[in-house]
Amino acid sequence: MMGCPPEDAILAADVLIRSDLRGIDSHGVARLVGYVRLWEKKRINARPNIRIVHETPTTATVDGDAGLGLVVAPFAMKVAIEKAKIYGSGWVSVKNSNHFGIAGYHALLATEQDMIGVSMTNASPLVAPTYANERMLGTNPMCYAFPAGKYPPVVVDMATSAAANGKLEIAQRANKPIPEGWAQDKDGQPSTNPEQLKAGGSLLPLGGDKDHGSHKGFGLSATVDILSAVLSGANYGPWVPPFVAFLEPAANPVGEGLGHFLGAMRIDGFRPADDFKQHLDNWIETFRGAKPVDPAQRVIIPGEPETAFEKERALNGIPLIDAVVNDLNQLAEKFNLEKL
Repeated sequence: MMGCPPEDAILAADVLIRSDLRGIDSHGVARLVGYVRLWEKKRINARPNIRIVHETPTTATVDGDAGLGLVVAPFAMKVAIEKAKIYGSGWVSVKNSNHFGIAGYHALLATEQDMIGVSMTNASPLVAPTYANERMLGTNPMCYAFPAGKYPPVVVDMATSAAANGKLEIAQRANKPIPEGWAQDKDGQPSTNPEQLKAGGSLLPLGGDKDHGSHKGFGLSATVDILSAVLSGANYGPWVPPFVAFLEPAANPVGEGLGHFLGAMRIDGFRPADDFKQHLDNWIETFRGAKPVDPAQRVIIPGEPETAFEKERALNGIPLIDAVVNDLNQLAEKFNLEKL
């Protein structure tokens, strides 16, 4: 066993299972084997001393002590929430952390307190900036979560690349091509090969190319990298350590570990929370009712598909593909646990 304190192990498991429940299978229990490999390489500290190293009334910097991002990020969000309860908003930048699962998990913690939640993280470099043929940025997801009244929260949770790496992994398993605009080969040419990253290629920013707005995706990714890492003292850009254990971190790091940025804003710092939620309900209904191009397809509110997955899977269980089951059984054998 890795030796995580029981409360940390329970929290980490909750983050992973919530991802699977919400239909984001690439970031659920399928990631567990990757965390174990990083721990075996001594790149994850199972018993970290997570602490605030710099603080003002409304801001803080947290040192994750190389702990699981699944544990470090909720710690930081709780700091942001407590500051928001007193001062209206709280903002926390994190260094010396690791992969933190889905951004939505952390942002949704704030919605439970009638707050708007913000969560983002940088990631290992797989994405080439606009006009570049070099991996410089991660998929760098960002999430904004807004509590509604009679409806589930509106959750804008997205990678700032044209596609998350998990989508390429799904295409690989299905032996299907990826859409043009997701990736380029080692020579910088567009590619539909889902194996392109293994062949020296790179992912592309949101938009794919300049004509389709990739400079905007690059700008969003840069924002995540700067807030998460340049601000906190974590590694940024090409120095962010890789998630896969068989690749070593950069020999000349510019910071400590991965970085995150989390925030919480009290709605009643702007207007009464019930008023906001009533109008957000109206916003949801209005956009759902927009005239569709295809009568069979209506506008989908951000976060709606994940909410539907969570409801269905909570009742019927989480499907696991054979490759994930095999990985989990190998871990069970390694740690003398019961197999699936």
